[in-house]
Amino acid sequence: MDRLFLIIVMLLLSQNVLAGEKTITTSDGVDLYVKVEGKGTPLLYIHGGPGSGSYWFEKLTGEFLEEHFTVVYLDQRGVGRSQSSPTQDYSLDRMALDFEEVRAALGFKDWLTLGHSFGGILQMGYAQRYPSSQKGMLMINCTLNLTESACESWLPKAAEYVGETYSCAGDTVALPQRMNDYGRKLQEKGLFWKMGSRDPETFPKLDQMSGEIENFNYDLSNNVMKRSEYWQNFKLLSGSMKMPVLYFYGTHDYMVGPRHYQDLQFSNLLLWENNGGHVPFIEDSNDLEKAVLAYKEKYRV
Repeated sequence: MDRLFLIIVMLLLSQNVLAGEKTITTSDGVDLYVKVEGKGTPLLYIHGGPGSGSYWFEKLTGEFLEEHFTVVYLDQRGVGRSQSSPTQDYSLDRMALDFEEVRAALGFKDWLTLGHSFGGILQMGYAQRYPSSQKGMLMINCTLNLTESACESWLPKAAEYVGETYSCAGDTVALPQRMNDYGRKLQEKGLFWKMGSRDPETFPKLDQMSGEIENFNYDLSNNVMKRSEYWQNFKLLSGSMKMPVLYFYGTHDYMVGPRHYQDLQFSNLLLWENNGGHVPFIEDSNDLEKAVLAYKEKYRV
């Protein structure tokens, strides 16, 4: 009987009985949209934006990733198909706890995480608070220091594209507001795409995909950037983290900064240079897939 039971369990696991869409309710009563697909080591997608959601990522790279991992697509609280926090709790403590509660609800002992852009901040905050939960981190065009990304890349490059010069030194306007100002100027001139793309249609494609979600929730994106805790230098934590890390960066990614990889101190680091921008899921998918497979083979995850 024990042997038969074991065989049944193995069969169920091989078929991924967790697969499909589900709602996971957090300890503070927020319903989170979660979808599980694929096979292999569990991998949580931690989207950026902040507030971009998991939908376009699933559509663009889900087929590849699901061949190698059990992928967990999560719309973070206040994003996409997930509910807002009734108390406006979008603190880093709460975001990390959401990830932990999703992991526990799905029954995973630990998992890999794959972050994009602002997702790197969330990965680091999660690792700081729950160090045994992430067995590895894949960081795709991630910032680990918003202030550095803004002052050394985003704002100077945006100013250059609109025919101005900019330095954070001496500026009394808060960085989120200054980024909004230059973002608006870029949009007015039709130049925003140059910040992280070779093709002016790349960013609109992401917006179009997200637009397929009815009543898309933007609450997180309207709140997070105002919180000082997200503007810490999370690179300073990298030296204490022992899990294997893939850091994939673009030499023309001015959203994060083409030299943002400098000063990383991860002890198990696979650094991957891509001659592209901020959205390799569209423009450099082959190179991204090579990087993921190289990471998987090197660290046997």
